[in-house]
Amino acid sequence: MAAYMIFTRERMRDEAEYDIYKEQARAAGQGHTFIPHVLYGPCEVLEGPAVQGVVVLEFASVIEAKAYYNSPAYIEARKHRHLGSDYRVILVEGCAREALR
Repeated sequence: MAAYMIFTRERMRDEAEYDIYKEQARAAGQGHTFIPHVLYGPCEVLEGPAVQGVVVLEFASVIEAKAYYNSPAYIEARKHRHLGSDYRVILVEGCAREALR
């Protein structure tokens, strides 16, 4: 079952640290298969606190999403994200298409 990793940037604190994160996160994606559905496109918050940006990545499964998120390369990259910005990261499992009918 597909799984979606949703990143919401709530506040930028240090752009230099965040730039390191972006570079390392791209490299950390090597060897992991995912589909980017949203990459900081225009967004409008309809409920809840404001966000500065949203990323949505689709993985084949929760296991594959966690393999990416917990990979040594991404662990190193996300240290810089934590130093540079405030994010919320959510992992949600998709539903079968039949459930939508």
